Amino acid sequence: MNSPKIPLWRNSRVLSFVSQAIALGLLVGFLVYLGHNFSQNTQRLGLSFGWLFLFDRDRPTSFAIGDSPISFQSTDPYSRALLVGLLNSLRVVVIGIIFASILGLGLGLARLSDNWLVKKLSGIYIEIFRNTPLLLQLFFWYFAVFLRLPKIDAPLNLGDRFFFSNQGVYLPFPVFNLRTGLAIMGILLALWGLLYGLWQSRHHWGEGYRRDRLLQLSWGLLMAITIIWGIDWQFPRYDAQVPALSGGVSLSPEFATLLLGLTIYTAAFIAEVVRAGIQVVPQGQWEAARALGFKSGLMMRLVIIPQALRVMIPPLTNEYLNLIKNSSLAIAIGYNDVYAITSTIANQTGKAVEMLLVVMASYLLLNLGVSALMNQLNRRVQIIER
Repeated sequence: MNSPKIPLWRNSRVLSFVSQAIALGLLVGFLVYLGHNFSQNTQRLGLSFGWLFLFDRDRPTSFAIGDSPISFQSTDPYSRALLVGLLNSLRVVVIGIIFASILGLGLGLARLSDNWLVKKLSGIYIEIFRNTPLLLQLFFWYFAVFLRLPKIDAPLNLGDRFFFSNQGVYLPFPVFNLRTGLAIMGILLALWGLLYGLWQSRHHWGEGYRRDRLLQLSWGLLMAITIIWGIDWQFPRYDAQVPALSGGVSLSPEFATLLLGLTIYTAAFIAEVVRAGIQVVPQGQWEAARALGFKSGLMMRLVIIPQALRVMIPPLTNEYLNLIKNSSLAIAIGYNDVYAITSTIANQTGKAVEMLLVVMASYLLLNLGVSALMNQLNRRVQIIER
């Protein structure tokens, strides 16, 4: 017996297809309306839309960039200026993520410490920096700290190795030669031995574990000795006649302010992610590790942290993405990141829409790249169900 035919207006598949088609049509119509409106406005104002001006060498930037990781002159095209801004943003983001992760991990563990003073001090740090605006913190570090450093004619000197002035921070930097290359190879070898020893210690106990710990200590000492004495370091030098500082690597007050502000601010949030991730591990895991005779450090490294990572990585990804987006506040203190440079180009050329798309694409690609890496890490640490 044939089943009765369902009317089209009651067929769920048809209704679902029609509703999606209507939604898609409305979206396309809205985009067409925006495009038509944009085209009419640009014609009315006598503006043109295009990207060729970025590569036109007959149309130089005619502005200087003080903090540039690559060579840049005011006669270079706008594309070169955008590359400088993107590299400046990448420099802050990469270093900031590394430093904020290290500081946040330490603060998160301190929040769970049995030491009353350490626990309270870390709690005060977190509450202060989490509950004050980042822009206000950047202004504090810039105007109240870095611009208040001694002038260049009398810089703050720490052991003739580190110099601090209101024109920047001067630090030692490796000289890239044969000696430094061999030292880097030794550091990589020591790092591989250290990581391999950590992995081996997961499977050895008793004498085997103590032997692995001794090897780890040896590899760590070898790496530290190679970094200190193996690398050919170039140290800053102060010339009192000029006066000026040369050699080493210099960090401008703007870069140092942004890096310090982002690191301290983001580390406060990462600390809470670490604390929550550790506390979510069932109490039975702690008791089982103690029953097996694990010391606190070994228990944290082999039992607690691997399980906490499964909870920590998703919110940790959000904090990294927030750090990338917060780096756009560099324009407030005069650091030439990609957002600040696109704003300058838009003011000079009138290409506001093009520059807006460039800066949106830059932050979008940065965030998608970090998200992809963190998602890959998240898949690696998850428990694979059989």
